Amino acid sequence: MSHRLISLSPDLKKLRDEGYDISTSHGYLLMRDVPYVTSSREVKRGTLVAPLTLAGDITTTPADHTVMFAGEVPCDSKGGPLSKVLHSSSHQRLADGLVVDHTFSSKPQGGYADFYKKMSTYAAILTSPAQAIDPSITPRTFPVVESDEESSVFHYVDTASSRAGIGAITAKLETMRIGIVGLGGTGSYILDLVGKTPVNEIHLFDGDLFLQHNAFRSPGAPSTEMLRQQPTKSEYWASVYSNLRTSVIPHPYRVDETTVEELLTLDFVFIATEGGADKATTLRRLEEGGVPFIDVGVGVYEVNGSLAGTVRITTATPTKHDHIWKRISVTEAGENDYDHNIQVADLNCLNAALAVIRWKRLFGFYNDLEHEHQSTYDIDGNHLTNEDRA
Repeated sequence: MSHRLISLSPDLKKLRDEGYDISTSHGYLLMRDVPYVTSSREVKRGTLVAPLTLAGDITTTPADHTVMFAGEVPCDSKGGPLSKVLHSSSHQRLADGLVVDHTFSSKPQGGYADFYKKMSTYAAILTSPAQAIDPSITPRTFPVVESDEESSVFHYVDTASSRAGIGAITAKLETMRIGIVGLGGTGSYILDLVGKTPVNEIHLFDGDLFLQHNAFRSPGAPSTEMLRQQPTKSEYWASVYSNLRTSVIPHPYRVDETTVEELLTLDFVFIATEGGADKATTLRRLEEGGVPFIDVGVGVYEVNGSLAGTVRITTATPTKHDHIWKRISVTEAGENDYDHNIQVADLNCLNAALAVIRWKRLFGFYNDLEHEHQSTYDIDGNHLTNEDRA
């Protein structure tokens, strides 16, 4: 990713061609070996760091005029801090292996047109005091360029995480292998949200066909031609999200007693299916196998010409699962409120969002104060109720 991005972006290529030691990592542009002066008037070298702004695999205009820096407080040639550019000092872990100590702010009129002007300007600001001490000092080191491509599940850089400075938090999800059982309305929205995290693999289990009514309660806008092809849901959604990332793996069949063991190899499972014997088998084997999971449900019914109902999120973990059989119905479709066939896209989306947020709280992406394992959202009163706390 780094070499391709640099070669296709004129501003980055110019930096490398002129001898600056640059690379990209976790959505950031790094310039290493930048000389600066410490408070003891010693010349050292640090790293400038700026979040990338990209259009596909080519850089665009930088989002702002600031940069970050890994190193000591930079000073002038007499050992006084460069207060005109030093905006703040705070030790921050941006991503694995990427830590910064300071933020600089030097805004020219009109801002920086590209990353060449931005990074070379800051390099000159830091290097100038060092050159006053040793005129031979330069940030242009012409390093040997070795392969530094990132290992990422995404086909293009996740600049959303780098712009927000949450790369280190997002990385908590990287190694996970996720299963989604059922790719109807809620399941497809779960995929949409999980697919934009750096989880290692996403396994999709559903043998049903993707039909016209599915288009009105799931993400995106499939074409008429695609609907005529009638692919299975798992194969359709795998093809869609393979545009974004790798390792979206379709399993175009139902999870039942003959296939349920495949779920036991995963780190977490989302279940978005109706009740029945196969669902009971799935819940039981996941519980016995100690695989954490979230089961979702939407129950909607008509009342005096309007719709009412409940959205449910039930969580089970190896240490808290005694509640699931009273919370999750395994009766056949149509025999309980959660199995009424009224599906509305916004409720499917909400059900999925609450489930994914709960999953992220379980694994430390979000702070978790409640530790609830059962949540219900009542549509007509806009009430969210948390129960079954661990």
